[in-house]
Amino acid sequence: MLGGYLEYTFSYIWILIPGLLLGFWAQLKVQGAYSKYSRMQNRRGITGAQAARYILEAYNLNHIPIERVSGHLTDHYDPSNKVLRLSDSVYNGTDVAALGVAAHEVGHAIQHDRGYVPLTLRNSFYPICAIGSQFGPYMVLIGIMIGGAGYFSSLVMYGGIILFSFAVFFSLITLPVEFDASNRAIKILNKGGFLDSEELYGAKKVLDAAALTYVAAAVSSILSLLRLILIANRNRE
Repeated sequence: MLGGYLEYTFSYIWILIPGLLLGFWAQLKVQGAYSKYSRMQNRRGITGAQAARYILEAYNLNHIPIERVSGHLTDHYDPSNKVLRLSDSVYNGTDVAALGVAAHEVGHAIQHDRGYVPLTLRNSFYPICAIGSQFGPYMVLIGIMIGGAGYFSSLVMYGGIILFSFAVFFSLITLPVEFDASNRAIKILNKGGFLDSEELYGAKKVLDAAALTYVAAAVSSILSLLRLILIANRNRE
């Protein structure tokens, strides 16, 4: 059993390296962009919460409350409860980065209200995607520990791969959702006159860097799936 665990742990682990490197680079980009543009104050002096409220009202989404949550960059729109939650630094922040993040999250609220298809798909498949992400790799490991190339061990392993495929689907469908929310945010901030051209450029840099983290997550999930497939195929030989 220990041998099976070690085989699973170290088999084809090199496949994951590009995803890890891309993820590390993406985090550096986010930290660098956010750090830079969190020091640039918007000339109108409005906060992230104020900007979010103005935009929600402009889109007839007055019923959506804005709540403040603790943590750094914990901002999100909760589609289940129809609540926009902004972290302390974004809720009260008057910097360019804060307004960019706030507008991005409002973009998700607009997507939800307009029935944006990729968001609907992501929300619908989230439960099974979460299960696949958590249990899929363990099923492959269990299949290896069972041993041999028998029908049952193969069934368990490929069942785990199918489950994990839903997690990959989630990471891929997240890309258009996040890109669209960022595009909406930039257009809204520009059209509403919240930011001038220089400030708008800064907000776009922050959102572009954040989008890169989702690209890195998608690449990592694809590489992880490929690794599981290679492990399962080798175990059948």
